[in-house]
Order: sequence, then C-alpha cells, then structure tokens
Amino acid sequence: MCGIFGYYNLNNKPIKNSLLKDMGDVIDYRGPDGLGLYHDQDIAIGLGNQRLAILDLENGQQPFYSDDKSIVVVQNGEIFNHLEIAEELKAQGIKTTTNCDTEVILRLYEKDGINAISKLNGMFAIAIFDKRISKLYVVRDRVGEKPLYYSFNNNQFLFGSEIKSILKVKKEKELEFKALEQYLSFNYVPPPLTMFKDICHMKPGTYIEVSNDGIAEHRWWDLVDNTDELELTEEQWIERFNSIMDDAVRIRLRSDVPFGAFLSGGVDSSSVVGYMSKHLKNPVNTYCIGFDNPLYDESKYAEEASKRFKTNHNVKFVDPNMLSLWEKVLYHTDQPHGDVSFMPTYKVAEMASEHVKMVLTGDGADELFAGYDKYKAFFGKVENTQLSESNFRASYCRNISLFQKEEREKLFAKKYKDKLSKSDVILELTAPLFEETEQWDRINQVLYIDTMLLLSGNNLVKPDRMGMAVSIENRAPFLDYRIIELAFSMPGNLKLRDGETKYIYKKAVSDLIGTNLAYRKKQMFTVPIGDWFKTSLYPLCEDLLLSEQTRERELFDYGYIEQMLKEHCNDKGNYTREIRALMAFEYWCRIFLDN
Repeated sequence: MCGIFGYYNLNNKPIKNSLLKDMGDVIDYRGPDGLGLYHDQDIAIGLGNQRLAILDLENGQQPFYSDDKSIVVVQNGEIFNHLEIAEELKAQGIKTTTNCDTEVILRLYEKDGINAISKLNGMFAIAIFDKRISKLYVVRDRVGEKPLYYSFNNNQFLFGSEIKSILKVKKEKELEFKALEQYLSFNYVPPPLTMFKDICHMKPGTYIEVSNDGIAEHRWWDLVDNTDELELTEEQWIERFNSIMDDAVRIRLRSDVPFGAFLSGGVDSSSVVGYMSKHLKNPVNTYCIGFDNPLYDESKYAEEASKRFKTNHNVKFVDPNMLSLWEKVLYHTDQPHGDVSFMPTYKVAEMASEHVKMVLTGDGADELFAGYDKYKAFFGKVENTQLSESNFRASYCRNISLFQKEEREKLFAKKYKDKLSKSDVILELTAPLFEETEQWDRINQVLYIDTMLLLSGNNLVKPDRMGMAVSIENRAPFLDYRIIELAFSMPGNLKLRDGETKYIYKKAVSDLIGTNLAYRKKQMFTVPIGDWFKTSLYPLCEDLLLSEQTRERELFDYGYIEQMLKEHCNDKGNYTREIRALMAFEYWCRIFLDN
C-alpha cells in the first residue's frame, strides 16, 4: 500500500528531480515508510512511490527493476494472490528474490507483457516503464479500489494516486464545468472527469499506454464479458458464495504488520469478521465508533458481533456532529463529495491506526447484492417494474439524481445556461452501461451502474482516502473479482426479493453471524444535519453559500440558493442533500482554487 506518481514527457523535456520528489512529498501520508524514485532525464521520465510497508518490510522498497534495469515498476495496493503466482513462476523456472508482491508484477510482465495483469487478484494502481520499447503503462484495478489520475498536455503525461501530485507540476488550476454539472447531478464526480480541467480520473479496469504515438486507453477487464447467467439452486448459490468469500478473506489476511477490521455490527462487517475468525488463531482486533445519542448509535450491534466471535474489540464514543472535519476530509478527497459519511470513516480509521496498519472492511457488498434501501424503494413501486425500457431508465436516473435537470437550470447563473448539457447528465452517462447490460434483469442493471460509477466515484474513494489520511490500508473481500463475477452471474431476484435486500447473501451468512445480525435493519450515517443547518450550523451555511467570497465566483443564481435555504429553514422543503453538496463544493473551491 502506498501512493504512486510520475511523468513521461514525449518531447524529452525532463522536470527537476526536486519536483518529482515534491509529487511524492505532498502525499507522504499514503506511504510514510519510504520514498522511492526513478528518474531518467535523458528520456524525460520519472516514477515514484511513497511506501506504507505491509509485506516484506525489509525488501519491499520500490521501484522494482528488471535485472538489466530496462523495466521499472511501482505500484499502489496489494496483489493478494502473489504467493500463488510466485509458486507458478517458480515451477516455470522464474525465481523471485523477495516476498514482495511488486516483484511478482515485474516477473509476470517480463514473462507475458502487459497482458499479465489479468492474472492479478488485488487492488492496485501500477506503473510499468519498459525502456526497451519506450512505453509507459499505467494500470487501474478492476473496480477502482485504488485511485489513479492523469493529465496529458503538450506531450507531457502526468499521473498520481492523488490529484495533488499532478498539481505539483501542472500549476494551472481551472474548474471543469462539465464535472461540476455531473457533481450536482450525482453528488460526486464519476470517472473519467475530475473537477480540474485537463485532469482525468482513470476508469477502473483499464490501462493507458503512453508512447511516442501519444496515449491510448485499453479496457483489460470487462465485467459483462466475465459473467454467465447460471441456473443454480439457492443451496448451490450459498455454497459458492461461502466458498469464494472464505477464500477472499483468507488471502487478504496476508500481512507482516498488525491488522484488524472495522466492525459496525452490520451484516457486511460482521460477516467479514466472522470469516476472519475462522482463519486466525488469535482474536481479531475490531474497531468501532459509537455515539452517545441512541438514535444514531449502532455500537451495541458491533458489541454483539464482537462477543459472538470473541474479538479484541475497541470502541470509541464521539460527538455525532463531525462537521469540524469537513475541510480536512475534502482536502484528502481532492474533489467535493456530498456524502458526509466520509467523516465517521475518518474517525474510525484514525482510531484503528493507533494499533494496526491494515484493516478488512465490508465495502462493496451493498452495490453487488442490493443492500441499499433505495433499491427496495424503487423496485417496491409496482409501476416502476412495468415501465418500457426507455421510461425505466429515465425513472431510475431521476430517482438517483441530486439536482434534477430543471433544478440545475435554475441553479446556475445566466451566463452558464448555454454551457449546460442539452440532455440529462445522468441519462447520458448511464446509457452505455444500460446498453452493455440490456440482456440482464433490471435489478442487476442498476447494480451494475452503481458498481461502475458510484463505487469508483464515491464509495471506494471513502475508505481509500480516509484510511490513507492516517496511513492505514483498507482491504475489501467483497471486491474480490471472483465475488463480483459471481454476484452478476446471479439473477437480481436472489438479491432483492419481496422487500428483503441481500436476500441470498443474508441466507448464506445467517449461520455464521446469527439471524439477529443478518436481518437487522440497515443503519446509515443519519445524524440530523438538516436540522443543524437551521440552527447551530446556519452561520456556516450562510458563509459557504451566500458570502461575498462565494458570490464572487458568479457560478450560481444566489437568489435561488438563498430561497432554497430559506424554505429549508422554514420547513417548507427538505433541501439537506442539495445544501450539503453546495457547501462541500464551496469548501473545495476555497481549498484548491483559492489555496
């Protein structure tokens, strides 16, 4: 686990060694255990790595080089099946000299070229420079567990695990208007755009090839191509799920440093801890935050799971109003997110980092197995199940939209009206995903959209950035590609049935975690922020939404925003999500545009 960064200038114009180092220093919290640099000014390329040492503490320093120094590799993440790959290589006469997973990437590439990445089971962002053919490859994992951003201007390619690294070289910071429109539609910015003009968020499951011909993007993993609708009994589905999930957890326990798990007491984290306890001789170290107010607190469920699996449980009670962390959280995310659950994630990561360097989490299960109430609410309306294909798409997109198209037209200042998309932004971005899965049932179609967009755009940004902010690694067994492919080979009615979310998954784990934990009501981070906006946080709302500093941006119709805030405070409408998103955006402007 770490952060990677670098550049390749096709015009043979190197950047200074000190500037390459700056690209690493700005994200040193991602890897406080060491900085590794490769810099060849003759061909104007530089690669770097900030290391958080998890595997082979003595020999895992990056970059890794081929024996003749013609191939250079850096990576951010973990290859969970590196031991199995190393054994396969050994049987073919190819030896590895360390126990580090990055060396396995190097040896695989030497043997099979860039196609070798398909053998990797892990979470990763990888950069490989092959001097023999003057090519740089940057690779992102299947669903975007590890972040990767890039910019290509004037024949200079820049990349980094965080946008902040790129900004150390690319000094100009200009707002990307289309990304802003997408943010106000989705509540996050989905790849490939970012809020910065000319900086892209690399799509999951792709790699970019940089050569004298420029850059070319290739899709190396396609979920649709790796799924077949299987006809199995419920018992067979349960057996397959438990077998793969058990192994996904097992290989994620490989670590040379202390580790643990986040445990909220929900079905996902409880299941992960249950599987962990089967493979470990010592008690699992578990971490949870609680709130003094029982309306928001679920620590009692975490305690129940802890007792069941006899974990070494750590709980810390905190103030549910965490908005003092908002600015810090947005600094670490690089882009605005309207999701305030980033803050409790930061708090539990901060707590765990005092004891361990790696944790397992339940991330990904909701998107794969229909865990969110929004799925139940949408498909629970009979009329939504009887719509034509085009009306179904439009209805679902409207259902997940933050500001509807007509609301965005009112929100933006007059001078930006002609820049707004003529079509609906969400429909535009989801149309290709619907078309790729037109043979799938509708439940799996909407889960595919969230897996491709919501995970990489928001829900996986949260554990990565909040963990890395305090130098802790997050591993998500549900995002093992074997689980993902199994989930989408399964009919949607095994995930959402008769109003029960995660139907077959809950049946699969109920013996492991108990029916009480398996079937308890899902609890989101639901503190009453909307009420606080009317009272204690009203001055903050006024500052971020209506102050002179905000109005000088001239982006929005501030009269419209003022009216929205007024109606919210007078209980004439609930605009919590909209207000929250606009406040997060203004914070982002002040951090990144105003410095």
